[in-house]
Amino acid sequence: MAIITPALITALFTSWKGDFKNGVESAKPQWSKIATEVQSNSKSNTYGWLGKFPKMREWIGDRVINSMQAHGYTITNKTFESTVGVDRDDIEDDNVGIYAPIFSEMGRTSEIQPDELIFGLLSAGTSTLCYDGQNFFDTDHPVYPNADGTGTAVSVANWDDNAGSGTPWYVLDNSRAIKPLILQNRRAPAFLSMTKLDDEHVFTANEFRFGVDCRRNVGFSFWQLAYGSRKELNADNLWAAISAMREFTADGGQKLGIKPTTLVVPPSLEKQATRMLERELDSNSSNELKGKLELVVADYL
Repeated sequence: MAIITPALITALFTSWKGDFKNGVESAKPQWSKIATEVQSNSKSNTYGWLGKFPKMREWIGDRVINSMQAHGYTITNKTFESTVGVDRDDIEDDNVGIYAPIFSEMGRTSEIQPDELIFGLLSAGTSTLCYDGQNFFDTDHPVYPNADGTGTAVSVANWDDNAGSGTPWYVLDNSRAIKPLILQNRRAPAFLSMTKLDDEHVFTANEFRFGVDCRRNVGFSFWQLAYGSRKELNADNLWAAISAMREFTADGGQKLGIKPTTLVVPPSLEKQATRMLERELDSNSSNELKGKLELVVADYL
């Protein structure tokens, strides 16, 4: 039987903190492949710059100042936590080994959580608004004839619903300074404890508490950097998505030069996607898609 002292509790916290760190290091998150991390210093961040950017012109006479259409796209931080209670009797009875894998898993979960948020948002792109007031994946994004967002808009699609059937897959351009999705971090995950012997919870519940918390949220950047489809994942439909993205323009008609880099699929489409992008031959001919896009098989789609 162990005598519970502050030194013993400190030693256990140090050990479990090590297990937490091991869990963090064992995680293999995927979010950074499709999202840009932005550090937040307040309750929320407003991304007013999402929208219209003027093109270069020959400098003749005075500079021409182009006004951008204002967009008030705001990502508000949310607080997340995970807490484990450790029974005081378990410590007293030297029954603490059962907690090591729990804290290791807590560390892994805290590191993987951005994947759940980012890929969950990508899945919800057909019902979640982006900066232009349309769903991120939509068939009627407005593109205006003038760079300042005036004139009669033309509807542009970055989504092929295919009558609501089929498993969604996504083509993204991750070559730009900002990727299609945003991970906004306000406070990084931290492993904390409440372990004083005279703590009220220890007194009333006979339990010490250990946990992790953080503040963050996710959002979309430019819809032009993404294309989603429910059509069958085959070479023709993938090429159609790539071609559609290459034709995207900004307000004013400027070609955006979109260069699709990544195919994102759920695990159910992994076999088909791998064959399309990695095998040497396609129907007894050279595979023109081999190496064309990076494949991301997202665990949380």
